[in-house]
Amino acid sequence: MAPLKFCANISWLFTELPDFSQRMYAAASAGFRAVEAAWLYDSDLQDLQRAREATGVEVILINSPPGNIKRGDLGLGAVPGREAEFRQGLDVALKYARALDCKRIHLMAGRVPDGSNRTTVAKEMEAIFVQNLNYAADIFSKEGITGLIEPINTRITDPSYFLDSPHQAAAILEKVGKPNIKLQMDVFHWQIMDGNLTQNIHKYLPIVGHVQIAQVPGRNEPDSAGELDYRYLLTTLEKLQYQGYIGCEYKPLGSTNEGLGWIKDYSKPSQ
Repeated sequence: MAPLKFCANISWLFTELPDFSQRMYAAASAGFRAVEAAWLYDSDLQDLQRAREATGVEVILINSPPGNIKRGDLGLGAVPGREAEFRQGLDVALKYARALDCKRIHLMAGRVPDGSNRTTVAKEMEAIFVQNLNYAADIFSKEGITGLIEPINTRITDPSYFLDSPHQAAAILEKVGKPNIKLQMDVFHWQIMDGNLTQNIHKYLPIVGHVQIAQVPGRNEPDSAGELDYRYLLTTLEKLQYQGYIGCEYKPLGSTNEGLGWIKDYSKPSQ
């Protein structure tokens, strides 16, 4: 079995350093060969390019712009009446992805609008999401980019997020039907919303384009105290021959470097 590969989410790790380009250097120094990030859009793109070229790290994943955070946005992919803004955000994401040679963009669904009933608006939001994902898929196909959709739990992290389970995401992907739009599997969210991780991993891994990991419920290092047996999960992904990177999207309990022992332990050859 090929060993799994890990990338540092520099929106969550190395936050001791204020600048994303500095965090790229820190990730490389810690042994990471790849990074991912949520929103790099406040960073100077040339600085990011220089850091990527100097360190040789791959940029595996970025998120589409969230919209207007002050207005409560968290992505626009499924939000009624915001289709034009979604497309504008997509143009910005593509600019950064091209410059950083990033081949995956997480297309954030967004929140159920304030005052709306989730059940009432579900069909409309799903239809808008499918339409926007088809639009993105056509553009991405010319760039060799994969779009990703990620369920985010509504019990701890974000009560209003539209896309909240792997089952809902899989049904939407089936309606989109484009090979370059895939599922982003964050085991933190999946465990909170549905549990049953072993069965869900087996069922959905064929449509997964990226994996992220953190402990539940604290969202700290995978080997910190919590519900998940990360060694079992990693072994499961190994046995299923998952070839992509696993994003380390968690909040370190102390400094980032102090909390990386779990990767070193995993990487040790078995006796």
